[in-house]
Amino acid sequence: MKKNNHRKPKVISLFAGCGGLDLGFFHQGYEIVWANDIDKWAVATYRHNLGEAMICKDIEQVNPYKSKSIRSCDLILGGFPCQDFSVIWKRPGLNGERGNLYKSFLRFVDAKKPKAFVAENVKGLLSANKHKAIQQIISDFENIAPGYLVKPKLYNFADYGVPQLRERVLIVGIRIDTGFDFRHPNPTHGPKVGKPYFTAGEALEGVQQVKYNNEQMNIAAKTVKMLELIPEGGNFTDVPIDHPLYVKGMISHVYRRIHRSEPTKTIIAAGGGGTWGYHYPEPRPLTNRERARLQTFPDHFEFIGSITEVRRQIGNAVPPSGVAELAKALMFLFTGNYEKIDLKVQYDELKKLPVIKRIEYDLKNSKISCEFV
Repeated sequence: MKKNNHRKPKVISLFAGCGGLDLGFFHQGYEIVWANDIDKWAVATYRHNLGEAMICKDIEQVNPYKSKSIRSCDLILGGFPCQDFSVIWKRPGLNGERGNLYKSFLRFVDAKKPKAFVAENVKGLLSANKHKAIQQIISDFENIAPGYLVKPKLYNFADYGVPQLRERVLIVGIRIDTGFDFRHPNPTHGPKVGKPYFTAGEALEGVQQVKYNNEQMNIAAKTVKMLELIPEGGNFTDVPIDHPLYVKGMISHVYRRIHRSEPTKTIIAAGGGGTWGYHYPEPRPLTNRERARLQTFPDHFEFIGSITEVRRQIGNAVPPSGVAELAKALMFLFTGNYEKIDLKVQYDELKKLPVIKRIEYDLKNSKISCEFV
């Protein structure tokens, strides 16, 4: 087995937001050398916590082929905008205004030729455009010279130590000339591995002592009364149908209260009408610091902006702890501490398979499988 002198892998991060994905890799020994986002508040938070590598600019106005300020890198990370693929909101997929922003990610991979890339998106990407969106995206990445072996997986971050049932697609591409036989890491938590999930109650212990982003919102007396009708872990459907406060026709996130003995449901970034996520036993919305705890941000990570802006940053972020195992699995590629194989064989096989079969292919040698769609 070959072993090189280790240096920190250099990372470019696209659509970085406040830095959740980057922070997860940073904690595992990676160095962020260039990052980008267009949202000024997310950029302010990133710079405050992760440094000056962040550039605030429209990614479509950045030319990675010609810009001298963009350094070479070993890895490209990014969560290209997901609203057009979301299962909660309307889903135009690749036909949406933001659906094709993944092509900026493609340009960076083509220009920098990293050994690997990790692209993150919502679960809805898998079924957008009748499954054609994910197939097209994978094909586009595969065809970047000298060729990338592309492996998508649907992660439930609760399976990786996050106190939240949050499902996201992680698409990992490995440059085929590296010969690195990448496998998505197996879960670390849950009944299949015999280790209990990290619960919301555990995550929120002592949170009231944190001084950053812990402001409580003022809410209407009517909302307090409604929350008092909703049990631990319940939502608006628990309000009796004959009660004056009964509401109908809403998504399950509405007036959802945490259950202290379970991971919480997905923390979302925006929306009114009871979508803030609610405490139990206290009848109130979660504070942003509580949301940050449920997303596994450390307490010293201070978010910049109004309560609404901070909520958006937290809800859009990748939980840092959720990608720790992935960062560890990829580190072997950058240390050179692995046996090379001929990836062209896998590459040719995978190109012939529909997306669901790719998941089965990647997991055939693993102990634990993952539900894909």
